[in-house]
Amino acid sequence: MSQTPAKICILGGGFGGLYTALRLSNLPWGRNEQPEITLVDARDRFVFSPLLYELVTGELQSWEVAPPYEELLEDTTIRFRQTAVADINTDTKQVRLADGGLLDYDLLVLAMGGETPMDRVPGAAEFAIPFRTISDAYQLADRLRQLEASDTDKIRVAVVGAGYSGIELACKLADKLGDRGRVRVIEVGDQILRSSSTHNRDAAAKALEERGVWTDLETSVESVGAGSISLLYKGVVDTIPVDLVLWTIGTRMNEVVKNLPLKQNERGQILVTSTLQVVDHPEIFAIGDLADCKDADGQQVPATAQAAFQQSDYTGWNLWASLSDRPLLPFRYQYFGEMMTLGIHDATLTGLGIQLEGTAAHLIRRLAYLNRMPTLKHQLRVGFNWITRPIISAIAQMGE
Repeated sequence: MSQTPAKICILGGGFGGLYTALRLSNLPWGRNEQPEITLVDARDRFVFSPLLYELVTGELQSWEVAPPYEELLEDTTIRFRQTAVADINTDTKQVRLADGGLLDYDLLVLAMGGETPMDRVPGAAEFAIPFRTISDAYQLADRLRQLEASDTDKIRVAVVGAGYSGIELACKLADKLGDRGRVRVIEVGDQILRSSSTHNRDAAAKALEERGVWTDLETSVESVGAGSISLLYKGVVDTIPVDLVLWTIGTRMNEVVKNLPLKQNERGQILVTSTLQVVDHPEIFAIGDLADCKDADGQQVPATAQAAFQQSDYTGWNLWASLSDRPLLPFRYQYFGEMMTLGIHDATLTGLGIQLEGTAAHLIRRLAYLNRMPTLKHQLRVGFNWITRPIISAIAQMGE
């Protein structure tokens, strides 16, 4: 008598979800052990978020940064459902989908990531652009094309937030717009990149200064309007004209996740054990932005792509172990350093005893991210394109 295969449902196709699914599919399943793996995401493309900035400047193409799930999963048995999650019933072990579908699960992975809250300041939802998804990058690129094609003398850009995303965006935009750009970074704290290393913070400050980017520290946004932004600094509100506002601050948990009857912290993150299983629900794993996780050594795991990438490896293994009577592995987070792009062909990195900035850092960053892309086939396609693109461009220039 054939045994019914276990059903594994993975919600969210980011670094945590997609890489968990791929890891699972590559593990050595015995005869009749192969589970049914279903990956659910509302979008049709995976987004390699650390390289999203290069879409804005045209350094990379959409297919490199955001390959379709269909392409990434074509050589696997993973089923992909493009739809949103409407509800999760942890009692009946069922996931209700926005398209009307219903998925049963034996094991569930929550990897739905976070969302950028745009309703904390009046006018932000209407007049500001977040920067988290491929749609956000497209919207920004379209807006920049409109502004560059207009007769506007100076293009005024306000980037809200001086974290990694804000600083990287500001430098890229300053390079793209050149002398025509007027870029400012607005930060409520008293320094940029508060959680970054001193080396990277200093390199970023230098990059901003070289590009003429204004930095407004200890400044909060009171409101965003059509063509203006109101800033509060030392008790005084100043409204200044602006052509483009980019919003890079805040992370909010998905509503479906927030409504689950699972233990959560004050920020709505789900509490998990060191094996990445939800507290009191060993059949559910939670990783990435939505998980409050302390690893086997007791260190708090940051909500970063680097952490989600590492968690996916352990989650895939532990799902496999759960179905094959093997011991689960406690997660051990390894900090490999941090890399930031600071403009076109410019970057900074620190980690593993290395500190670099400039073109060398840019090349190492590219190679490191190429190595982390989801499948070997995609790595080879992208790598080949990176090698041949300068050659093709040089030949084209010679023929002009």
